[in-house]
Amino acid sequence: MRPSLLLAATALGLAAPAIGAAPSPVAVTPDQLLEPYFAALRQQVAMPDAGPTPALSPAATLTRIAFGSCNHQSAPQHMWAQIAAQNPQLFLMIGDNVYGDNGWDADAGLESLRKSYLLQASHPEFRDFRTKIPMMATWDDHDFGLNDAGASFPMRRWGEALFESFWRSSDAVKARPGVYESTITGPEGRRVQVILLDTRFFRSDLKRVAWSKDRPPLGGYLPDDSPDKTVLGAAQWKWLEQELAKPADLRIVVSSTQVITTAHQFEGWTNFPAERARLFDLLAAREASGLVLLSGDRHAAGIYKTEHKGETLWELTSSSLNLAFGDDIERSTAREPDPARVTKFFPIENYGLVDIDWKAKALTLTLKGNTSATLASQAFNW
Repeated sequence: MRPSLLLAATALGLAAPAIGAAPSPVAVTPDQLLEPYFAALRQQVAMPDAGPTPALSPAATLTRIAFGSCNHQSAPQHMWAQIAAQNPQLFLMIGDNVYGDNGWDADAGLESLRKSYLLQASHPEFRDFRTKIPMMATWDDHDFGLNDAGASFPMRRWGEALFESFWRSSDAVKARPGVYESTITGPEGRRVQVILLDTRFFRSDLKRVAWSKDRPPLGGYLPDDSPDKTVLGAAQWKWLEQELAKPADLRIVVSSTQVITTAHQFEGWTNFPAERARLFDLLAAREASGLVLLSGDRHAAGIYKTEHKGETLWELTSSSLNLAFGDDIERSTAREPDPARVTKFFPIENYGLVDIDWKAKALTLTLKGNTSATLASQAFNW
């Protein structure tokens, strides 16, 4: 072992074999070797802080939740005032909350990731919104630190430290690897459980597809059913099973990447069909409750549904807040035909609303554009 790696391993508490003893293999990941460096770095630089946000009262009856994804710290921040005007009781920031890697599909950077958070915290529109509306967050790849990255990303622990510092994560989140968390709000009969999954920290590497100039794929990844591949990792899967067994009347399950659709080869649960099926089975086995899935990532928005074990599952995808890749809705819709999507595919800036009618036991899923005009809406009962 090189001296630098030996020192790092010693700092991690990995005992060296006694002199004359046969060496025993120790599985050490790159991010574990780098942890002593990251720990020292956290003491030497200003860690980002989004500032305080109002506490969500455990007794509050939630009737409107807003969410969004794909917010670039260097782009205009006008959406915050638009969302605040809708009077949500809670806002969920569900990934790509900043863009901390060095350019699109470029290298990761320790300092660029930190500075992306510092810049986001400096925007008065964001700060004003955060002081008024309770916020919860999970991450996606660009605030994780690298486009399409997963568990093999060597800087994931640095990304985790920045995320937890910026969003003022709870002690429970800080005490375990990853950023997944859950909360239950409301009185009996009107309890809303919000589950924020972490689809980055533990996710296996993706299986790449060769690009063809004759038929460029919608994305660059193939489905991978290898039994050792995972999206959530063993600990998070166990935690999710426990969370879904808790009493709740409505569950909002957040995945940074899309869950239902299999119509593209970009990132999503479609990359790991066995894991996707496992998630559907676990959701079907949950303690009786309503359910909706929320997702982002795609720089476009739509509403999806599928059937599983006699239940209709609904998913609302909202992306992006301020980093749209186009404005041609018809072209975007035609480019990605999808039998699971029940709306057009909206590439313009957008955010999502979840409205809860407790008396009717009904949800209304709404997509709003960058002037808060309604793009699409879908109501259903549970």
